[in-house]
Amino acid sequence: MLVGLGNPGKGYEKNRHNVGYMFLDRLALVWRCSLTVESKFRAETGKVAMGGHQWLMVKPLTFMNASGESVSRIARYYKVDSSDVLVIYDDLDLPLGALRLKPEGSSGGHNGIKSVESCLGTKAFPRLRVGIGRDQRGHEETVRHVLSDFPSSEMNLMDQVLDRALEQVQEWSRSSLEKAMSLYNGRINGHDST
Repeated sequence: MLVGLGNPGKGYEKNRHNVGYMFLDRLALVWRCSLTVESKFRAETGKVAMGGHQWLMVKPLTFMNASGESVSRIARYYKVDSSDVLVIYDDLDLPLGALRLKPEGSSGGHNGIKSVESCLGTKAFPRLRVGIGRDQRGHEETVRHVLSDFPSSEMNLMDQVLDRALEQVQEWSRSSLEKAMSLYNGRINGHDST
């Protein structure tokens, strides 16, 4: 299961906080598949065959802070083990353009991840963190930063990052999580961020 975290609605579409949604949109475009609203799950879902596996794509429509409600409902319905739930989301503690895939971890203060951890009842699920950088001017500015759109000067880099994230997930699907981590974790310009 590939879960992209974000907030629903056109007003949030290009927000830094919507990197998970952007990833699934890119995946759907590249693999020519689509996502449709499933109201019983409060999510958009779709299926894609990749690396010899069938993946369920999930965009929770609950807004970020309640993402776990949709994720856990879908995981229970399809009997998906938490170790097979990859959550893709923004991370302001990673530099802009960095990728960090891990088999499990902590929320790092990310409310969407806190919700997923709470609703799944575990922290033992893989996560792909996409660096959006941090605004250094304090909490209010950090909130504004996360909910702001990527400026055009950063969108070119983010397009490359999303393509690289897609390659990383494909690598995991065809080989192993460890190989995908070793090949792709780091920054897009080649500087390691691990």
